[in-house]
Amino acid sequence: MLEARAASPTIPSSSGDLRAPLVVRPFTSRAPGAGLGLAGLGLVGALAGCAAGGAAAGSGSGGGPYQDGTYTADGSYQAPSGTETITVTLTLAKDTVTAVRIGRHATDPNAIQYQAMFAEGISALVVGKDIDSLGVSRVAGSSLTSGGFRAAVEAIKKQAAGS
Repeated sequence: MLEARAASPTIPSSSGDLRAPLVVRPFTSRAPGAGLGLAGLGLVGALAGCAAGGAAAGSGSGGGPYQDGTYTADGSYQAPSGTETITVTLTLAKDTVTAVRIGRHATDPNAIQYQAMFAEGISALVVGKDIDSLGVSRVAGSSLTSGGFRAAVEAIKKQAAGS
């Protein structure tokens, strides 16, 4: 992942418009929330408030409430090695995730490693949460696998809503 930052305030270009040069450097791991400004924290707080409100109402934005049960779906994502897939099994009770299992199907050695890390860390992030509030983006250093997880969760929502 790359992170872009303006190197200086603004520098006029030859055409007279203002442009800030960008410095692109590799993203480095840091503590969660490091580098967030006050605006970012405000946005996170606002979004957290929305998610809590939706959960309290008992219905989700994806057509909830969902039927209790165990649902399984595959989710694919693009890795540097090509398309990879995971199988996600969620158990729901009153729109809340009570269990999660990840089936790993990677063929590339790096993808195998990242899927394993994802599978080990996902439970702590989703069990006990409303299915509509799952905003998984990075788990135990694995960010690409999250795309497959999100795709599978969307398919599971449709199954659980009876669509």
